Amino acid sequence: MNPVLELKNIVPLQKFAIFSNPINWKIKPNEHWAIIGSNGSGKNLLIDILLSKYGLKTGEIYCKDEYGNNIHIRKCIKFVAFHDIYSLADLKNSYYQQRWNTGLEEDIPTVKDILSKEPDQSWIQHLVTAFKIEDLNVKKINLLSSGELRKFLIVKSLSSKPKFLIMDNPFIGLDSYSRKVLRNVLENLTTIGNLQIILLVSDINDIPEVITHILPVKNKTILPEMSYSEFTNDQSFQMNLFKSSIFQNKEQITINKNDEYINAIIFKNVTIKYGSRTILKNLNWIVKKGEKWALLGPNGSGKSTLLSLVAGDNPQAYANDITLFDKKRGTGESIWDIKKHIGYVSPEMHLYYQKNVSCKEIIGSGFFDTIGLYKKCNEKQNETVLEWMKIFGISHLKNISFLNVSTGEQRLILLARVFVKNPSLIILDEPLHGLDMENKKQIKKLIEAYCDKNKALIYVTHYKDEIPDIVKKEIVLIKNEV
Repeated sequence: MNPVLELKNIVPLQKFAIFSNPINWKIKPNEHWAIIGSNGSGKNLLIDILLSKYGLKTGEIYCKDEYGNNIHIRKCIKFVAFHDIYSLADLKNSYYQQRWNTGLEEDIPTVKDILSKEPDQSWIQHLVTAFKIEDLNVKKINLLSSGELRKFLIVKSLSSKPKFLIMDNPFIGLDSYSRKVLRNVLENLTTIGNLQIILLVSDINDIPEVITHILPVKNKTILPEMSYSEFTNDQSFQMNLFKSSIFQNKEQITINKNDEYINAIIFKNVTIKYGSRTILKNLNWIVKKGEKWALLGPNGSGKSTLLSLVAGDNPQAYANDITLFDKKRGTGESIWDIKKHIGYVSPEMHLYYQKNVSCKEIIGSGFFDTIGLYKKCNEKQNETVLEWMKIFGISHLKNISFLNVSTGEQRLILLARVFVKNPSLIILDEPLHGLDMENKKQIKKLIEAYCDKNKALIYVTHYKDEIPDIVKKEIVLIKNEV
C-alpha cells in the first residue's frame, strides 16, 4: 500500500532541530503509531518538523487522501497537547492565581461556548457523550482539572474529523476510569472515517493495544521501526532506550532547615463553592509536621481546589477555618508568609509557567515563589540552583530558554524549582506527569531521600504505584465527599 503520510530525507534549516540522520518515515493506511523515547530524545521535535514549524534544508513531507491527492499538512493533521489551552483563550496574559479568583474571569469561555462554534454539532454531541463530559459544559476552561482539560482538548481536536490525530501523552492526568474510557474511545475512533492515530509517549504502559507500529527515538536519532509486539517483548531494548541522568547519591542532598511549627495544615469544616457548584464540603483535615500524605480522588473531585487553599492562591480560604503552620488564615499573614514554607508543583502551574527565560532562572524563581524571575539570585542561591540542576541531570539546560526544551525536561526543571529553597511542606501534584519510565523511578527515589522526618509531604497521583514508600497516610476525595 502507498503511504498516506511520508517524511522523505528531511533535514531542517535550524541547527538545533537537525537529527543525526535525515528523517525518513512512512505511514501506510490503517497503521497507528506510537513515538516513544526518553525526555529530551526528540519526540516533540519530530512532530514540530512534521507540522512544518521549521523550514527544510532538504526533503519533502507528503500527506494524501484516499484518492491519492495531496492534502495540506495542516488540514491533514490535528495535534493535541496539554498547553493547547492557550489557543482557546487569552490565558498568556493571565496569572496563575486568577484561576481561583472568580471575579476576574468574565471573559474566559465555557466548554459549551467553544464547542458550540463547531459546524457539525451532531458529531460534537457524539464525542461529548463518548468521553462522558456532559457535566463540563457550564465550566469555564481555566477551571477544568488537568484530566477534564485533556478530555476536552481531544474532543475539540476531533471536531474537524482530521486524517491524523497526534496526541502528546494523552493518558497523563487521567484517573483510572478515564484512562479506560480513552482507550475505548481510541479503539472506536480507528473504525471511523479512516482516522489514524499517532501518540507521543514516554512510558510503555501508555501504549494502547490499538497501536500497530512503534517509532523509537533516542538522542535525536530515529531508530528502526518495530511492531507493537516486537517492542513490548524486547525488555533489553526498552532498558537501553530509557536511561536517566538524575543523580542518585543521597549524600548530594543537604537538609539543614528545621522550621518551628506543630501542624502544617488544619482544616475545620472547609466548604468551597463556585455559584451553585460545591467543590469541597465540610472538609476536616490535619497534616502534622513530618507527616507524609497521599491526596487521591478522580478527576474533578476537588484536589486542585484543596491545594489552592494550602498554597495561598484561593481567596475563599479567608471565608473558612484554615490554619497553616500554626497561624490562622486572615490574621495578618501575607500570601508570601505562607508560600515561603512551601515547595509546590502541579500540572496547572506547568500550564501557566510558559516563560521565555532560561531554565536556570526558572529554577531560581523558586526562592521568591514567583511565576517568572523578578529578582536576581545572589551568589549562594545561584550555587544552590546549579547543585539542584546537577542532581536532576539537567545542567546542560541552564542557559536554554524554558520554551525550547521538551515537556518532560520542563517538568524536571519545575521539580527542581520545588526543592531549591529547602521547604518545610512539599506539595507534589502529579509530579511524574510526562516523565519517562526511568526518570519516574529516579524522581521517586529522590523524593524519598529528600523528605526527612521534619518535612511534610502531600503527594497527588492517579497511579498508586508512583506513591513513594515514605507516604503512610492518605485522604481520598470523591465529589463533595471525603
